[in-house]
Amino acid sequence: MAVPVGLLLAWVCPLLSVVGQRSRKDGKCFFPFHYKNGVFYDCIKFKAKHKWCSLNETYEGYWKYCSEEDFAKCVFPFWYRRMIYWECTNDADIFGKKWCSLTQNFNKEKVWKYCDP
Repeated sequence: MAVPVGLLLAWVCPLLSVVGQRSRKDGKCFFPFHYKNGVFYDCIKFKAKHKWCSLNETYEGYWKYCSEEDFAKCVFPFWYRRMIYWECTNDADIFGKKWCSLTQNFNKEKVWKYCDP
């Protein structure tokens, strides 16, 4: 019995999209992770509706949407300019908002985020 090609494609294409999906709800975000030509220390929003992270050091197609506990945490103590900080600081922020480093040496990596109010 021959199966029409259109019918076969209608059955196979949705199957391939499910098999090709590598999103996982479980697993832990890996930070920092490499994606394309960048290194990321927090969840990102590339070609997606929501922020996501890689589950590997170098993105290999395994990822998940970030939940509140996945977002990057401040690293204390951290070195900024010639001082060591043990808490969030508003030094050098033009808006006076408190921020922190996401690595121990801000002078080297220059990766930061605003602290929660």
